[in-house]
Amino acid sequence: MSDVLKQFVMPKTNLFGPGAIQEVGKRLNDLEVKKTLIVTDEGLHKLGLSEQIANIITAAGIDVAIFPKAEPNPTDQNIEDGIAVYHAENCDSIVSLGGGSAHDAAKGIGLIASNGGRIHDYEGVDKSENPLVPLIAINTTAGTASEMTRFTIITDTARKVKMAIVDKHVTPLVSINDPELMIGLPPALTAATGVDALTHAIESFVSTNATPITDACTEKVLQLVPEFLPRAYANGADLEAREQMVYAQFLAGMAFNNASLGYVHAIAHQLGGFYNLPHGVCNAILLPHVCRFNLTARTERFARIAELLGENVEGISKRDAAEKAITAIEKLSKDLNIPSGFRELGAKDEDIEVLAKNAMLDVCAATNPRKATLEDIKQIITAAMGPVGKPTESLEAVVLS
Repeated sequence: MSDVLKQFVMPKTNLFGPGAIQEVGKRLNDLEVKKTLIVTDEGLHKLGLSEQIANIITAAGIDVAIFPKAEPNPTDQNIEDGIAVYHAENCDSIVSLGGGSAHDAAKGIGLIASNGGRIHDYEGVDKSENPLVPLIAINTTAGTASEMTRFTIITDTARKVKMAIVDKHVTPLVSINDPELMIGLPPALTAATGVDALTHAIESFVSTNATPITDACTEKVLQLVPEFLPRAYANGADLEAREQMVYAQFLAGMAFNNASLGYVHAIAHQLGGFYNLPHGVCNAILLPHVCRFNLTARTERFARIAELLGENVEGISKRDAAEKAITAIEKLSKDLNIPSGFRELGAKDEDIEVLAKNAMLDVCAATNPRKATLEDIKQIITAAMGPVGKPTESLEAVVLS
């Protein structure tokens, strides 16, 4: 029996389904706040979604300010700008609106609002002393699960590194997943965020900190994603597919929020921070390569992953079944037009050394099932570099969204 204390952390209240956003005003009133800061990105603000949410909140008798400058990979400067607005507007709460970047920015702003200092002070695990200011997270993508986790990823612009902040105090009080907000997501963003959810499930399933509770979550994710992600990718207006992917990404969040992750995320954080690449795309490219590295350490679990992903494993060895898990992942990525490697996204071979060194220090590396040397990490990144080519159309769509 393990002598390591296990825990299961998630928001106190989680709302799902079409029209769920209508609850945001009531939930803020329950928290007895007076003025809230909506943290969102420029794209959603231009579409008028932030104003729509603001109208719901003001109708409940609560004042609103809007910070529409959450960046695709939020930076330390982004957090400083946001906290300045929070204080200038005399806010006492935050509503994040968007995907992982908006939620991470909101968490970073809230962390400084309640604890002071700079965001760099909180890199690592449970560095804060005070609870976050009240935070409600409204999700608009089905992938990162940042609306319900204790993870916050902020880019340190000086070091060009994504800081992984894992802190019990940044878990939102309320999460809202309304699939109607996801109808307009472009196919490339649907694909990248969906494979991000798949990565969360697989990494938490093979994590050294997995439990029967997190296993139950991940097994359901591995059944949902192969069926509903291709449908959502092919037809963004498929509301059933959107709603099922909401549940898939949320379940994956429940899993990794407690079992943690592995080398896919440890390495993806470096490539995303160094080159300002979309997180979901980085994960999708790295996933089969890290799985191949981990195969020896978790053969039976990868055999189970293959089965859950729909591969026929009857009558073959566990090792051969485990290999089929990687085959299934690669087939799904190909169907979703995921870029084949990092070279076509602008990554350079001369940066592999520093990327690998930084990945070894990432907090997500701690629970990877097979311990890697620096050379191992360099080989994984080299394998994921892929062929030289122009940026793909799908990547451009993700970046522009």
